[in-house]
Amino acid sequence: MVFKSNTTYDFTDAVVVITGAAAGIGRKTAELFAEAGATLALIDRAQSVTEVASSLGAKHAGWIVDVSDAASVTAAANDILTRFGHVDVLVNNAGIGPLAPAENFPLETWDKTIAVNLTGPFLIARAFASSMLARKSGRIINLASQAAVIGIEGHLAYCASKAGILGMTNCMALEWAPHGVTVNAISPTVVETELGLSGWAGETGVRARAAIPTRRFAKPAEIASAILYLASTDAAMINGANVLIDGGYTIT
Repeated sequence: MVFKSNTTYDFTDAVVVITGAAAGIGRKTAELFAEAGATLALIDRAQSVTEVASSLGAKHAGWIVDVSDAASVTAAANDILTRFGHVDVLVNNAGIGPLAPAENFPLETWDKTIAVNLTGPFLIARAFASSMLARKSGRIINLASQAAVIGIEGHLAYCASKAGILGMTNCMALEWAPHGVTVNAISPTVVETELGLSGWAGETGVRARAAIPTRRFAKPAEIASAILYLASTDAAMINGANVLIDGGYTIT
């Protein structure tokens, strides 16, 4: 039996910021929000983000931003708020995942991973929080990972950064929900994006799928659909949650 959702979200009046929007989960999320009528401000370090934005419609726009650079984030946020007036939804999706053994993990790789995966979401959230809090309305969805709650060999900095996302999410949720802004996290297993599949190819991927009770990786649309739900009015009472989309891997 095939189950299909009958729920259609309407984000016609919403301005949505998505980081890491040029490809993978971010791009699929942008596509679904565009279909639901949202106005998109897409952020990525890849220049192609401007083309992705224009391909989704004339009202959308893209910004080339290094999310780990405070000045770059502030400039983009000010530009976005000037152009659109406000932001209703923020999706912190940008991230990297370089691998190395824990005993000789390069410091520069550690620093870069923490900068992009943890400091970046903090800078982006901080840049838009004041506007959301002033309007007493907003949704922030932070992309964490199953690596936030379990250890994965070779993923030292990635696991640490994603665990940090959960701690950050909890604090923001506690402080900002009384002012109308909810903050939640989503923690996927391996997702079938170009980046995800490149890191879990061949026999490594076969073993990884076999360890997941559903016996497969997640699809970008499954993560994007959960993001739209958390951004919707249907999820107004969900705050400080970590939604695991891992096929049951973390319960094994």
